[in-house]
Amino acid sequence: MQQRTLGHDLQVSALGLGCMGMSEFYGPRDDALALQALDHAVEAGIDFLDTADVYGPHHNEELIGRFLASRRPRVKIATKFGIVRKAGEYRRSIDNSAQYARQSCEDSLRRLGVERIDLYYVHRVDATRPIEETMQGLARLVQEGKIARIGLCEVSAATLRRAHAVHPVAAVQTEYSLWTREVEDEVLPACRELGVGLVAYSPLGRGFLTGRFHGGTAFEQGDFRASLPRFQPGNIDTNQALVGAVSALAQRKGSTPAQIALAWLLAQGPDVVPIPGTRRIAHLQDNLGALCVALTPGELDELRRASDELPVAGQRYTEEGMKGINA
Repeated sequence: MQQRTLGHDLQVSALGLGCMGMSEFYGPRDDALALQALDHAVEAGIDFLDTADVYGPHHNEELIGRFLASRRPRVKIATKFGIVRKAGEYRRSIDNSAQYARQSCEDSLRRLGVERIDLYYVHRVDATRPIEETMQGLARLVQEGKIARIGLCEVSAATLRRAHAVHPVAAVQTEYSLWTREVEDEVLPACRELGVGLVAYSPLGRGFLTGRFHGGTAFEQGDFRASLPRFQPGNIDTNQALVGAVSALAQRKGSTPAQIALAWLLAQGPDVVPIPGTRRIAHLQDNLGALCVALTPGELDELRRASDELPVAGQRYTEEGMKGINA
């Protein structure tokens, strides 16, 4: 598979795999199905797996650890710390202290069964704690060989610059897709100035850009999209206009809406790595097809104009989920 470089030296597959949905937020767990998807992803050339201690909580890292122990694949693992929540609750707090980072890192190493984490993110930034203090604590973990690189999630350009001045940041992970493009204003330019990679989560708008969801969609129990503003009655109908534009181009090119949405993101630069998440092999195969879709300059402009001009109704998350965003 095509490779891309995050920061100075983290070479990863052009598409990564977001693993959160294998543990929660998108309906009931099915570990057997998830392990099959992981197997298929690695066989297809994906070597960049994204997880976090809070997914489950802890279940997702344990699942990845089981996969690593049984298959011994040559992959890079990215995980995260900083969001604190109890199992079964969406309510959370943020802890970026050096002490919490160290304990979280050691717990993640144990659950994953690895000696070093390839990329360790601050999952959400605590605006009440100086980012310099957090970075100093993480830099010590780098020096000790527990983590190879530091990443930040959902940060402002100003916070990124302050953090990078303490220790190099390899990647910023943020939501980025045709219906969430705020990162282009300040954060992506700052990443490029500093040589920081951009990892795009929810590149398909939590599945919405695939065209599978509409006003009458009934979500499975435990699927948090049922509570998200953009999927609410009224908003979900308004947001169909953008999906229509993506689907129209997909039909003309003999592709799927998911492939068009991912191909657009891949075309935004060689420093952008989307990490669509799924536990279903059929969806994984669909996503992988994006690597074979070449969009012309005219088609890229067509999609950008649609994204600029068509309305997107609703915040990305509930107020609780917006904690630590753009901090």
